Amino acid sequence: MFKREVKSIKELVMQNLRTNGLETPLMQKRIVDAWPEVAGDFIARYTLNVYIENQTLVVRLSSAALRQELYMQRDYYVARLNNHVGAQVIVRIRFA
Repeated sequence: MFKREVKSIKELVMQNLRTNGLETPLMQKRIVDAWPEVAGDFIARYTLNVYIENQTLVVRLSSAALRQELYMQRDYYVARLNNHVGAQVIVRIRFA
């Protein structure tokens, strides 16, 4: 008899995504989708656009004062977003 290793569906899906090179784009999408939740409702209201470019999360804001405030807290948000998805996807945030 063969002894088989039992894997969860989650492990199999992640292995398949990794094999096909789709894990990183999926994680990037999860980071972008998590921004309103991690940042909060107040900041989300002033957010115009969020996207990832070369491991940098770019967040366009409509308020210059909020942009300056978030700039000082950017390391905090990098850590929170990476923890939210469970992987190091972004290394910095740029507020524009």
